[in-house]
Amino acid sequence: MRVGLSSIAYLPVVVRIIIFALFLLFCWTPFLLIIHIGVSKDANLASILAMSIVGIEFLILLKLWSYHVYQISSGFEYYGWEWTPTSCLKALQGLGLGLSFCLGLFFLESILGWLHISPPSFDTYLIAFQGLMSALAVAFFEELFFRGFILCELERNLNKSVALISTSLLFATLHFIKPLSEIIKTLPQFPALILLGMILVWAKRLNCGRLGLSIGIHAGLIWGYYILNVGGLLIYTSNVPQWLTGINHNPLSGLMGLLFLSLLAQQMKSRSSNHR
Repeated sequence: MRVGLSSIAYLPVVVRIIIFALFLLFCWTPFLLIIHIGVSKDANLASILAMSIVGIEFLILLKLWSYHVYQISSGFEYYGWEWTPTSCLKALQGLGLGLSFCLGLFFLESILGWLHISPPSFDTYLIAFQGLMSALAVAFFEELFFRGFILCELERNLNKSVALISTSLLFATLHFIKPLSEIIKTLPQFPALILLGMILVWAKRLNCGRLGLSIGIHAGLIWGYYILNVGGLLIYTSNVPQWLTGINHNPLSGLMGLLFLSLLAQQMKSRSSNHR
């Protein structure tokens, strides 16, 4: 079996990625059917179970893929993640950086009079804890998939610049697997998602190919917005148009959010170039 799977390594990169996705879908489908039959009345629980199962299956498949396709026994280390104090420290540094950029955007808009930030309540601290757990989970799996698996596969066949652009486009595109009405509604955030994908690739390269910094930055951006948005702390004024602060109050679809990401992108790109 191992010899047969090793032949996958010689296939075109797009074919390899599709095969991996089909393996994952094949393993996930039976559980989806069980969840649909067993807990269909509770959509929230069904979603949590479905995402938890696909996350676990992804980790298992990634380990098997690296071993049987490439004969690499290091597993997650090959894709950029190690359970070491150094990786955790880098993730913590990235968390602070991402959180600072996110909160900085809204504080600047508050100073300019474009929105008001309500003072936090006790519930805000509970929301902050929930948001941190969610942000870390989302960032870990998305970084291991996009900047781990996908980027490594692309860099096997493409130069670093093409791999950077390709994985960032795929990152943005896969966030639009939703109904057509939602795609049209959220389309303005597409350029920001591409830029965010590039930022996270540069962060990985700055971190010597490790994912700690990328995971932290990604989680910090999600966490900051989660606290303010879910906590109901943001009150927008009508002083400026939404395209400036974010269409439908989504900072990724506004000019200010794009400018702040551009600042972070410039920092990551410059530092990763100097590091190399």
